[in-house]
Amino acid sequence: MLANIWHWWIGVVLTFVAVLATLNIIVGYIRKVVAPQYPGKRNRDEE
Repeated sequence: MLANIWHWWIGVVLTFVAVLATLNIIVGYIRKVVAPQYPGKRNRDEE
């Protein structure tokens, strides 16, 4: 019975870590690739 509970909690923790890692990859991609293509008012070069 203890092994069953242990495996369940390990699954919960690994799922949480996987979701955080996926969000981190998505946010990092947006900040490094997409954001420079569409600069805001603060980051625009003066023409």
